[in-house]
This record gives sequence, structure tokens and C-alpha cells, in this order.
Amino acid sequence: MFQNLKAFNISMLQVSEFILMGFPGIHSWQHWLSLPLALLYLLALSANTLILIVINQEPTLHQPMYHFLGILAVVDMGLATTIMPKILAILWFSAKAISLPECFLQMYVIHCFVGMESGIFVCMAVDRYVAICRPLHYPSIINESFVVKATLFMALRNTLATIPVPVLAAQRHYCSQNQIEHFLCSNLGVTSLSCDDRTINSLYQIILAWTFMGSDLGLIIISYALILQSVMKLNTAEAASKALSTCASHLILILFFYTIIIVISITRSAIMTAPIIPVLLNVLHSVIPPALNPMVYALKNRELRQGLYKVLKLDFKNS
Repeated sequence: MFQNLKAFNISMLQVSEFILMGFPGIHSWQHWLSLPLALLYLLALSANTLILIVINQEPTLHQPMYHFLGILAVVDMGLATTIMPKILAILWFSAKAISLPECFLQMYVIHCFVGMESGIFVCMAVDRYVAICRPLHYPSIINESFVVKATLFMALRNTLATIPVPVLAAQRHYCSQNQIEHFLCSNLGVTSLSCDDRTINSLYQIILAWTFMGSDLGLIIISYALILQSVMKLNTAEAASKALSTCASHLILILFFYTIIIVISITRSAIMTAPIIPVLLNVLHSVIPPALNPMVYALKNRELRQGLYKVLKLDFKNS
């Protein structure tokens, strides 16, 4: 009888919505951060849209490397759009409430897009490896069919493997606290509010991170180690420099993407002393890479830069 009464009380106390509080410790003046965040979001949307237009309109860019870049642009816009409108609504209109289904859906989509971005980086690393280490076989290996198959594989991998994240989170009982010290519904941030055991949630999060992010990063490191080994065997410094220059923009984006993820993971342990750090990094990770990626490629890649000048009707030779 007492157990039934306890279960009844828990069900009666089940919260119907979460409250996203934003940055911990600076709630009173965090609205001032809305302007730079809004500008970064607009920059991400406009820059990635421009990249897609350039790749579509310039025939010389109809190559696998640029197809992957276009897919990366779509993923970046999707990730930023999943998060930034809600953040701006919180900062501008204090629209902090979010229903449980909406929260779990956001959690799922964020995991899908982050995993997809990691997967596309792997595809781009493989593309560069074949182009530099197996140049004669490049047309037969890296073609449109490869791009389609690799993209579909990454999409299926991430959409299916991340389903348990929101499903397991939805199975927890949220019977007391409903305030999340964050701008978004992160898995660990949400499940930390549950009244029952969340070990399975934390365990699956770790398995997911190590299985996919860890394997992706491992494949990228192996690819670039083989590329470096191949480049070191080239006869002239000019040839080696030219080969590495095609990888420079990709390496910059990879280093930024994975460095932030690693730092976020490390700073979670320091949440009691500086809880704002992982939240700030999480928000910046959702908007800075989407804004940074197209600019880095436009600056470091001559073909893309030339196509950009053509679309904007600028003089490439004088630029």
C-alpha cells in the first residue's frame, strides 16, 4: 500500500516542462550576449548558403571534396538552427520553458548533427588520403557513388545510434527540479534532474562518444599520419608544400571541432567551481564552427575562392 502511494506521489509530481536558465551565475546580464550570438548565427547561415551557391554554380567545384564541403555546410546550418533560435528566444523574450517532448527532440537532433559533422570530417580525411597517397586510383575510388554511399552510411549511423539517448532520457522520472542551468537540452544536463538512477544514460553517452567520436578521430589521425608519411617521401619541398596545402583548411576545422569537444568533456569535472565554462563552450561549439568552416575554406582553398569571386562578380586576379 505504501509503495503504491509512493508511486502515485511520484507520478503526480512528474514535471511537464523544463526551464532553460541559460548561463549559470550571470542570468541578470546574459541578454547582452544576444547580439554577438545573433551575428554569429546570421554569419553561419549566410556564409554556408553562399558556399552552397558557389559549389552549385561553379562547374570546376563539382568534385567529391566540394560535395563533402557542401554536405558539411548543410549539417552546420542544421546544428546552428537547432540551437540558436531557442537561445535567442531565451535572451530576448525570456522564453525559457520547453516541453519534455520538445526537449528530448532537441537532444536527439543535436546528437545527430554533431555525429554527422564528425562523420563528414572522416569522409573528407579519406578523400585527402586517396588524393595524395593513391592519386592514380582517386577517380575510381572517390567518385559520386562514394560520396552518396558514405553520406548515407553516416546519416544512418547517427540517426539510428542516437535514438536511445532521448528514449533513455524520457524513461527517467522528473519529479522535483525542472530548472536546467543551460541554453539547450543536453543529455547529462537533463538527466541530472531525474529522481531515479541515471547510470544507464551516462553509460550509453560514454559508449556513444568513444565508439563514434573516438573511432572517427582515430581514423582521421591514421589518414593524416599516412598522408604525412607519403608527403615526406616526395622529392621536392614544393611538391610536399602543395600536397599539404590541400589539407590545411581541413586540419584547422578538425582541430577546432575535436579540441572543443575534448575541452567540454574535461571541464564537466570542474562544473562545481566554474559551471559557466562547459555551458559557454557548448553554445560556442554550436555556432562558431558553422560560421568558421566556410571562411577557413574560402581563405585557404584557391578554387573555392575563385568560384566565390565569380559569384560575387569580383576581380579574382586583383584580390
